[in-house]
Amino acid sequence: MKFHVNRDVFSDAVSFVVKLLPQRNPQPILAGVLIEAGPDGLSLSAFDYEASARTLIEATVDSPGTILVHGRMLSEIASRLPNAPIEVSVQDDGGILVTCGSARFTLPAMPVQEYPAIPEVAGEPGLVPSEDFATAIAQVAFAASRDDVTPVLTGVQLEVTGTSLSLVATDRYRVALREIPWDGGSAVAEDASALVPARTLQEVGKTFAHGSDIRIAFSGSGDREIIAFSSGDRTVTSLLIKGNFPPVRRLFPEQNDHYAVVNTAELAEAVRRMQIVLDRSAPLRFTFNGDGVTMDASGGDQARASESVDAHIQGEEVVLGLNPQYLIEALTAVRSEFVRITFTSSDNANKLSPVLITSQTSVDRSGDDTFKYLLQPNLLLR
Repeated sequence: MKFHVNRDVFSDAVSFVVKLLPQRNPQPILAGVLIEAGPDGLSLSAFDYEASARTLIEATVDSPGTILVHGRMLSEIASRLPNAPIEVSVQDDGGILVTCGSARFTLPAMPVQEYPAIPEVAGEPGLVPSEDFATAIAQVAFAASRDDVTPVLTGVQLEVTGTSLSLVATDRYRVALREIPWDGGSAVAEDASALVPARTLQEVGKTFAHGSDIRIAFSGSGDREIIAFSSGDRTVTSLLIKGNFPPVRRLFPEQNDHYAVVNTAELAEAVRRMQIVLDRSAPLRFTFNGDGVTMDASGGDQARASESVDAHIQGEEVVLGLNPQYLIEALTAVRSEFVRITFTSSDNANKLSPVLITSQTSVDRSGDDTFKYLLQPNLLLR
């Protein structure tokens, strides 16, 4: 096999396919990148049985063939080669020679026959706007759990209903939800859902953020249900997480007239300052009243801090404790100049009710997006 390819195009393609591979793979063969050279150019693929990435690029193919080479090593080499065309060829002894300018690397070939088949997706795809989808992922995926003890909470639930695609994530202490338009095309509209690992989805959002519309297809059955995301000549597939995602949608309250509207950036900066003296995982005390919102923090060694921020309050005074980091992440995700913090109520007097965080374009005008974030308050020690 022998081919010539543009250095930047090749480096970008290799970098894309290795991003989803784990740093340490228990099976060495899965650390490889499969390169297939043919009349249509080059196909580069990587697969670890859970996620796959595949892309097609243009190249001049002198001799077609297929090779398997260590992905991260190839990515490191390609990114550091001089600005000149790359030539890749298979030597008589089976080694893979990479030449660029005066730089020459000989890499060992991995056994192609031992590499698993890249999953193919047969389902009819729907379309979502790439920027909307990337934004929705950034607004939701951070709320997924990082604890593998409960796998279903480490994923983001994608749900298709009519002309809408919703993304939902929770770690039990908070819930993030965002809806975006879904175009199912001429296919018969069918509701569908998929629980996708948050890490994989975040990479999809970064990779496809500025491309054309993203095609999303559901495929497979049983233990091998997968979802595919495609844009241009790039495709990412992911094995779905098995299990039932908790019915968290019912936790979101109906419209409530008890709320506070605050400047998002001012509140976020004040919370960050209060964090300096707080003990790790300790809640930050908030008092919402007619004078605005006041934060009080108490830490070790008798360190204390307080700060007030202007706010428009509708309803009675409220005192509650919130996880400051969870609140900052919500304020970052809301992506609006102002934020509305709605105080929900519960039939159980002994149970703290979550606060609902949504966007506001101004003090008296709600945002036009569909982002919602529920945050469970913490008990305050009196």
